[in-house]
Amino acid sequence: MGERKALGGSTLGDRVAYFGVFTALALIFSYVETLIPIQFGIPGVKLGLANLVIVAVLYKATLKEAYLLTVVRVLLAGFIFGNYFSIIYSLAGALLSLSVMALLKRAGGFSVIGVSIAGGVFHNIGQLLIAMAVVETFQVVYYVPALLIAGLLTGCVIGILTREMLKRLVNLKF
Repeated sequence: MGERKALGGSTLGDRVAYFGVFTALALIFSYVETLIPIQFGIPGVKLGLANLVIVAVLYKATLKEAYLLTVVRVLLAGFIFGNYFSIIYSLAGALLSLSVMALLKRAGGFSVIGVSIAGGVFHNIGQLLIAMAVVETFQVVYYVPALLIAGLLTGCVIGILTREMLKRLVNLKF
């Protein structure tokens, strides 16, 4: 009886359990992505399967929980599958991406696919900004067209998958 009810009728314990499940799912998707032998020809470009979970959580949970999941996922995946630089690049891209997606979702008028496309594009922009700071030059700007196209395509794929996932999670009280 002493357990406080959280938003949506879920108990705090339920929310913690869901958070753990979504964290594990995001890490599994990060691992699966390391097994996919597709190279896009542009450094750092990948499908971003773990973002499927982040976009779904953006729609099913609070913004605070989406940010927390993003940071936890990037740190854990970086320590397990990457290195210090991959954490820095991923964190910059992920936080900028989530911020833009949250603003578009709040503004309304955008579908899940549109929000996800913006997230894919801004993830790449965030990483590019960090790359400019690390190499101390604007010469990496020539990657912008390719990164924008990659973000658009991967964001669209993740958006379509997230839309389908959300249809099946309609009764989830997270």
